[in-house]
Amino acid sequence: MPSSFAREKLHTVQLVPLTAFDEHAKLALSPMQTLTARLHEAGVRVFIPCAGSAEFHSLDPEEIVAAVRMTRETIGSEGTIIAPIGHWLENAVRLGESSLEAGADAVLVMPLAFPYLSDAGARDYYLAIMERLGCPTLIYKKDAIPGDELLLDLSGHPNLIGVKYAVNDIDAFTRVVQRNGGRIDWYCGSAERFAPFFMLAGAPGYTSGAGNVVPRLTLAMHAAAARGDWPEAMRLLAIIRPIEEYRARAGSSYNISFLKHAIRSIGLDFGRPRPPQRRLSEEEMREIDALMTSLLEAERELEHTPT
Repeated sequence: MPSSFAREKLHTVQLVPLTAFDEHAKLALSPMQTLTARLHEAGVRVFIPCAGSAEFHSLDPEEIVAAVRMTRETIGSEGTIIAPIGHWLENAVRLGESSLEAGADAVLVMPLAFPYLSDAGARDYYLAIMERLGCPTLIYKKDAIPGDELLLDLSGHPNLIGVKYAVNDIDAFTRVVQRNGGRIDWYCGSAERFAPFFMLAGAPGYTSGAGNVVPRLTLAMHAAAARGDWPEAMRLLAIIRPIEEYRARAGSSYNISFLKHAIRSIGLDFGRPRPPQRRLSEEEMREIDALMTSLLEAERELEHTPT
């Protein structure tokens, strides 16, 4: 039941592991399992397989459930899995049910991708999902809808435990967190580049894609911000920032493509992203390879630093 879910488990880096495809663009679970095990060994404890940076919109429900099941089998009971759900209502509910059966602890309702949106319609959608699944639920805000007023209203629902807030308006975020008064948790959904500022405003954690290749760096950044060591958090952000700046190019269209290539720098082949994701040029691949060299050196230093 949602009432027994420990929200504090999510007060950390919520990592979105990449989705691997073989040469035929079919789901490849083996490299995903290797990556998941490495991330868990590095200290990651919250996984959101197949979410935005993991090509949610290019995956069918069976692939998402398979990735959730693999994640649970790999990390065992020591970790929390949040399953992404979305698209039309019945699809979201069925995917949520199957993901929970496969080992997910909670669901994340992905951004609404429908035309002619309204908060009135969004309210009906979210309420139907929460009532029918009856599980801990997070809502992903990436645009004007769902509006902050709607989210504040929904925060009284017993199944809603948090919001992944990915609109980079720190003032609006600060105001909504203060008005909510701790009924639910509000997370930074815009990754490392914005995370320290969101955490200063009240976010207890953030989602990460960069953590696929530098998990220890991002975990250390979160730990520094969580204890109020802002100079150290900003120092670590400066190391990670080149990843996030590259991913943000051209309307963030390098978000997935960057990581799909960068993962090769740690010896894993996750294949190419599915269309319509951007394909990289040879020059861009060389740029990424060069960029990753110093980042991996910093990651290795943390790996061998006593805690």
